Amino acid sequence: MSAPGPCRKAGSVAPPVLRVPNPFDQPALVRPKMAKLLSCVLGPRLYRVYRERGLARPSRAGEETAEGSPGAQDGSWESYYQPRTLEKHADSILALASVLWSISYYTSPLAIFYLYRKGYLTMSKVVPFSHYAGTMLLLLAGVACLRGIGRWTNPQYVQFITILEDSHRIGTPEIKKKLASYNFDFRSWPVDFRWDEASSRSESRGISLLRPEPKHRSAANGFLRSVKKLPCQIVSYVVAHTFGRRVLYPGSVYLLQKAVMPMLLQGQARLVEEYNGKRAKLIACDGNEIDTMFMDRRESSEPHGKKLVICCEGNAGFYEVGCLPTPLDAGYSVLGWNHPGFAGSTGVPLPQNEANAMDVVIQYAIHCLGFLPEDIVLYAWSIGGFTATWAAMSYPDISALVLDASFDDLVPLALKVMPDSCRGLVTTTVRQYLNLNNGEQLCKYQGPVLLIRRTKDEIITTTVPEDIMSNRGNDLLLKLLQHRYPEVMAEEGLRVIREWLEASNAVEEAAVYSAYEVDDDWCLSVLKSYRAERGDHFPWSVGDDMTPEGRRQLALFLARKHLRNFEATHCAPLPPHEFRLPWHL
Repeated sequence: MSAPGPCRKAGSVAPPVLRVPNPFDQPALVRPKMAKLLSCVLGPRLYRVYRERGLARPSRAGEETAEGSPGAQDGSWESYYQPRTLEKHADSILALASVLWSISYYTSPLAIFYLYRKGYLTMSKVVPFSHYAGTMLLLLAGVACLRGIGRWTNPQYVQFITILEDSHRIGTPEIKKKLASYNFDFRSWPVDFRWDEASSRSESRGISLLRPEPKHRSAANGFLRSVKKLPCQIVSYVVAHTFGRRVLYPGSVYLLQKAVMPMLLQGQARLVEEYNGKRAKLIACDGNEIDTMFMDRRESSEPHGKKLVICCEGNAGFYEVGCLPTPLDAGYSVLGWNHPGFAGSTGVPLPQNEANAMDVVIQYAIHCLGFLPEDIVLYAWSIGGFTATWAAMSYPDISALVLDASFDDLVPLALKVMPDSCRGLVTTTVRQYLNLNNGEQLCKYQGPVLLIRRTKDEIITTTVPEDIMSNRGNDLLLKLLQHRYPEVMAEEGLRVIREWLEASNAVEEAAVYSAYEVDDDWCLSVLKSYRAERGDHFPWSVGDDMTPEGRRQLALFLARKHLRNFEATHCAPLPPHEFRLPWHL
């Protein structure tokens, strides 16, 4: 024990010693704060903090609630996450830079051609330009750092980034439930399901598409033909992978997505806050990330809640604002997903990528959400018919298929909008790279099918909207019936169905039906008897020993059961009461 000091009496109590902070201990205190600052700089943009269901809205926007809980935020859809001033202005600058970059990307071929003609593509001109570009990148990096500082001073964002980091590091259901209260840049969303997670799909196999059968030629002729076709194939590849796929899928264009972003955020808020939607990120076999939203009605009082409807959107549709509300408002459990390259989904919407995305969506519904294939219904609008028919072909146990305003083949529609001089190039490009062969895939499916034809459709008609016989939905119906009932669809059956398809309203349709005195009960008994004797695998030979009158009746009966008219244009939403499951024996 040390001796008492000269200024203190023996036995006295020593005064408390004041510890001077050691400057070498400061990094241990600063390090967590600096790490959080870095997370704020690199973190995703936060759009909204969802309110909890049933939570009352605060009286004023500026009011704060206890501990800034996610459920205590403004309950209206019109209120977004409110960033601090520094973050707000920095976000605006970075968003403007992103839009300008997108515009420059799409106009780059013209810009390069112009600069070349003016003689600016020389080393003496390119080097100073690279210096300017480097300076702009440094300035934008500085703006991103300022945005991170603004987020760092916002307790709401700090709470969000902490939950996000815990979700990536721990990933417990409780953490993911907290994370679901936020809507942010989907690129930072943790992965919820991978295509190879299911035990039955652990093997790495590719997703197959139907391909045109190659023509048999000798080796010499085949080589010479390949050399002659090489320039055309190069042009076709360039066309398909540049403006071709963007014209076919305009929803993948970044500028369009920026324009509809407020509508997408509002649609997501409605699905999460009103229907308790569950958002998830799926990884397809090609590595693309697929953005999905699931609304579960199995525990509700809805009579159709046990059925899952998987929605396949159109070429400019998103699950937030597409055809998904139709089955949702009709009382079904619904799973929506976005095409590759649309909103939160990554990749490009080419046929192979579309099939890969659809495959992981089906796997997610079966192995993660717990639905049997027999309880899954596929509902597609317009170009979504490609992925829906592919899924029906690849998963034959799926309950039913509903195609709204869809078509049989893309080639006739592509030729409609292109000049006749490009006919060969258009056909080659579509068949090689953009082959949406819905009719061919539909004929591979054995289950119930319902086609909805828009009588005023202006998109999938090859002439004018008033010419209902040019609607490619007619060809989709004829291909399906000719495959399933080839004997019935002989000359007499085909003629009466074409006459019935010319009807543009319910009155004309009923007049054709009654003119041929179709006996529904007799037709039904014939089909049931055939199925009882020979099974239900298509194609059927029913009608081979039938009179022409009987074939006409049966053809009209089958056409009426497989196609319904809806008096509307292509993009008009289908009302919930118009959504119904297909007919089946």
